[in-house]
Amino acid sequence: MSIQLYNTLTRRKEPFIPIEQGKVKMYVCGPTVYNYIHIGNARPAIVFDTVRRYLQYRGFQVTFVQNITDVDDKLIRAAAEEGTSVPELAERYTAAYNEDIRALNVLPPDVQPRVMQTIPEIIAFISGLIEKGYAYERDGDVYFRTDRFAEYGKLSHQPLDELMAGARVEVSEKKANPLDFALWKAAKPGEICWDSPWGKGRPGWHIECSAMARKFLGETIDIHGGGSDLVFPHHENEIAQSECLHNKPFARYWMHNGMLNINNEKMSKSLGNFLLLRELINTYGGQVIRFFMLSGHYRGPINFSDEMLKQAANGLERIRTAYANVLHRLPTARPDEPNGLAEQQAALLERLRQEFIAAMDDDFNTANAITVLFELAREANLYLRQQNVGRQQLEAYRRLFLELADVLGLVLEDADELLDEEVEALIAERAAARKARNFARADEIRNLLAARRIILEDTPQGVRWRRK
Repeated sequence: MSIQLYNTLTRRKEPFIPIEQGKVKMYVCGPTVYNYIHIGNARPAIVFDTVRRYLQYRGFQVTFVQNITDVDDKLIRAAAEEGTSVPELAERYTAAYNEDIRALNVLPPDVQPRVMQTIPEIIAFISGLIEKGYAYERDGDVYFRTDRFAEYGKLSHQPLDELMAGARVEVSEKKANPLDFALWKAAKPGEICWDSPWGKGRPGWHIECSAMARKFLGETIDIHGGGSDLVFPHHENEIAQSECLHNKPFARYWMHNGMLNINNEKMSKSLGNFLLLRELINTYGGQVIRFFMLSGHYRGPINFSDEMLKQAANGLERIRTAYANVLHRLPTARPDEPNGLAEQQAALLERLRQEFIAAMDDDFNTANAITVLFELAREANLYLRQQNVGRQQLEAYRRLFLELADVLGLVLEDADELLDEEVEALIAERAAARKARNFARADEIRNLLAARRIILEDTPQGVRWRRK
């Protein structure tokens, strides 16, 4: 059976057939690094890391590119508020982002391009659009002509007039059409900027992903992913500018994860429910957050609450406990199954493996895949109730636990658990870093400990720690 994935472009599940047999070119929109990321940013990181892991599990060679937006209006404002430069701010929060998602056991991308490192390619891309009549310059700004792309709106499935009525567009008298979007922005006094054929300025938001995807993956890619909030205008605009320049499809499959609510409400600073990921990692641990995110289907909305996190922690612990029971019994097990049930056990484990594959083949249904892990845990515990168990069979259980958990990015044991004295040394180093106002290092240590399931608690007598 082939992998079936839901394509936002066609609004249906389709068999996944890559451009080049056995290889996948995958681009996922990354963060704008003007601050620490919130819990909502964790969902696409986990979802598309799992998609990547599963494609690799099924034998594909995946080239995974995720960009960093390191210059835009938010970064310029944040840098001014902090009294620092945009590059320094971007460097600090890029490092923080990578630390945070590492605590979620998200694999690093093969390429993590940044806007400031891609300026020549962006300028060349814009120049090509101008030459073909799809873009125009006005007083140092460059805009894309949306009415020149007959298929504009095909991703969000709305005609141009409806997009016009519903869109919150940037008002400018320079635009020929309200839906036209900026490819290049003329520099304002004191802003970070680069030389270009249209004067000093910086890229618009949408152009960066098109330029980066072309640079590292080519003119047509297999999968483009991101949150559903990016369908319009960001991904719609990426399609328009890329397909106008290249006269070919930009991406064959578009995947979008659903949004995350906090206690059944949309997350926002005004509601006071804006949750930073690193704070939640410190409370629950990265693995519990990952397990929670994978407990629902990626396309649907997901509701975040303390109760849901506790349920996720309990569920993950059930699987880990069953795995630990297998490890505990291995040294005293007999060489082989003594009751003639070896073939029966082998058939059971292969059935579970195939059920896991069927779940993931069906549009990466991690919720059903986790159900298979629960069944594996139950069957392992039932097998262990026998007085005599076989070492080969327990080894088969152990391998399947690790095989399936790895696809989901779940860690079943602390293979390199820190010793108590190592924990104390790291806590002392963190205290020294905080005193020296080296908050980046202090946060890095806290995330390291959280990833190892070590919880820090601030008390009047100092910092206490415990293993979770």
